[in-house]
Amino acid sequence: MSMENPNLPGGPLSGLVASAVEYMVDASQRSVLFLDIMRQRGDQYRDHVAQTAPHVLQYAAELIMDGRKLDEPVNYALVRIIPPKDVEIDLKRRPFVVIDPRAGHGPGIGGFKADSEIGVAMKAGHPCYFIGFLPEPMPGQTIERIARAEAIFIEKVISRHPDADGKPCVIGNCQAGWAVMILASLRPELFGPLIIAGAPLAYWAGVHGKYPMRYSGGLLGGSWLTALTSDLGAGKFDGAWLVQNFENQNPSNTLWTKQYNVYSKVDTEANRYLEFERWWGGHVNLNAEEIQFIVDELFIGNNLAAGKIEMSDGRRVDLRNIQSPIVVFCSEGDNVTPPQQALDWILDCYADVDEIRAYGQTIVYTVHKSIGHLGIFVSGGVAKKEHAEFSSNIDLIDVLPPGLYEATFEAKGEETTSSDLVVGQWVMRCEARTLGDIRAMGGNSPEDERRFAAAKRVSELNLAAYQKFVQPWIKTLVTPQMAETMRNLHPLRLQYEALSSQNPWMTAVKSAAEDIEDNRKPVAQDNPFLAFQEQMSKQIVHALDSWRDAQEALSEAIFLNLYGSPAVQTALGIDPKSEPSRRREMSAEHRAMLEKRVAQLKSGIGEGGLREAAIRSLLYIGSARGMVDERSIEALRRIRRDYSGQRMTLPEFKMLVREQFFMLLIDREGALAAIQKLLPEDVNQRRAAFAAIREVLSASGEIAGERASRLRRVATLFGVDTGEGESNVAPFDPKAKAS
Repeated sequence: MSMENPNLPGGPLSGLVASAVEYMVDASQRSVLFLDIMRQRGDQYRDHVAQTAPHVLQYAAELIMDGRKLDEPVNYALVRIIPPKDVEIDLKRRPFVVIDPRAGHGPGIGGFKADSEIGVAMKAGHPCYFIGFLPEPMPGQTIERIARAEAIFIEKVISRHPDADGKPCVIGNCQAGWAVMILASLRPELFGPLIIAGAPLAYWAGVHGKYPMRYSGGLLGGSWLTALTSDLGAGKFDGAWLVQNFENQNPSNTLWTKQYNVYSKVDTEANRYLEFERWWGGHVNLNAEEIQFIVDELFIGNNLAAGKIEMSDGRRVDLRNIQSPIVVFCSEGDNVTPPQQALDWILDCYADVDEIRAYGQTIVYTVHKSIGHLGIFVSGGVAKKEHAEFSSNIDLIDVLPPGLYEATFEAKGEETTSSDLVVGQWVMRCEARTLGDIRAMGGNSPEDERRFAAAKRVSELNLAAYQKFVQPWIKTLVTPQMAETMRNLHPLRLQYEALSSQNPWMTAVKSAAEDIEDNRKPVAQDNPFLAFQEQMSKQIVHALDSWRDAQEALSEAIFLNLYGSPAVQTALGIDPKSEPSRRREMSAEHRAMLEKRVAQLKSGIGEGGLREAAIRSLLYIGSARGMVDERSIEALRRIRRDYSGQRMTLPEFKMLVREQFFMLLIDREGALAAIQKLLPEDVNQRRAAFAAIREVLSASGEIAGERASRLRRVATLFGVDTGEGESNVAPFDPKAKAS
């Protein structure tokens, strides 16, 4: 009897029974195909871990430096990304260096597909490099040693691009983000702009009722468990535990949604699923010293922004030493690194925006509304929007005057002003912000700070007790062979191995799947049983999410009440009435240097020529709007491109912008009054300069309001009419000097 037109002896089946039969045929076929995808996943896992240098980069790469051959060997390497044939690279543009996180998974996610951080940077014409790693750490490898190796890698990149228009832009994803920040504070001269994506930098920060991962250290009694896990690994920490920690944050996805999505779309979802699983299952190990540093100094100690991390040579890590612009990319949907953990280090380091400027720092942040942690550096949509805009406008970010900005993105449309000046599909703006905008996102109260300080103290006590009384016994008992066996028996590894072709039962699954593919009978989309299946799936997700929410609420309540107890805090040596502040005061040395620099700038207000006058005027007028638009920078770039004389380099232009900005900040009226002294007597040159100013300002929209008032004031200083035409004037000569 044909299953395509089933009949009972007495007549055709009812519609409901026919739908049931159709659904059961499809469900049984989908089940076999799903199991076969799991078999392919297991085989892929075995092939991947058998490689010497497993990675998921889509692009071909050339090995430039092998960290294992350095004087202080590490398991990291520097490679040059070989661009596809249809991508043209401009060797005069600054190189991009992407550093992937070593947080349990293998390398390559930054170049996982064409629409990735590496992909969009190459499309923008930048040479690209990648710093990845091998699965096994080198003996004696530490976080500090890795930082020194990465400094050597970046020095190598700089030496390979002597004609580039700026220092490398370095992208640090997740764990690599804080590692890049540490290195940039120690070796600031190596870096161009930094893009820190989904990276935690303020580890205690957060808001009540959301993303309680920050409570984990306190609830587990501190980092003694980290030390125990490393000891059970014979001096190595199994990265699979970090991956499992990620998965525990979203049990509905881990236990159901991820697999159900493959099962329900088994005819179309296999390739995407297997590509991601190749990275997700590529677990790597860390040395005990590495993971202990990460947990003690960062996640429990929260010492990074506080400036309490000390290197072996006695230098302290101070994020205020970073001289390059910092772009922080985070998301409200990130349950691993919520916006507070990505941004509140700014509150720890600076009292206000003026202090950010006093350190010559430029910080740009953008907060996505919904994307999850992995999506920040994996999502193709994010790559084509945020990362593409960062890559295309990296020079804009580099020359921004010091301060705090939020990057916003507006879709380009038919009504977009000067759309020809927009490089991609979005108009990027950097809008001036204050620390109040960051505080408005929520954060810790003094009570919360005391709670986390208490948890830190408990961790220190428990770790000391473990190291004295238990650790010697564990180290004596555990052999490398035992450690390797325990790693192989980790549940995350077993789930791959159990359903691979090594399992003899899976041979039958493979054969059955091949037969089904030749005779596939998918269910109709309007089948009522399929609708019931979808509804059941939603109920399962809801139940798991409710369980997670209840568990998280309980965890938060336990942490807040236990470590918020005045008795507990007093016993741990913490004053229950104190109001701890993590912000550091400006050092006397920096204050003296700042005073000297202010005096130099004041004395130079009357020095320069037409170029200085034009930039000073642009900054004065533009600051009334409180934002910088990519169209204005592109207009300025085209004016610079069309100029036939000797042009300034990008670093020279950046220095000029900063000097003129600070002069206006220190003594605005004095700086404006001095403009007339900088101008040449030739009225045509002044008209040309003023026309260029108007062109740059009008690129992003109509000049109105306060900007128009300031433009009229500048016109008076230049001795020109604001309404004069621009066609019959001499070309703007930025090298012209006042006579």
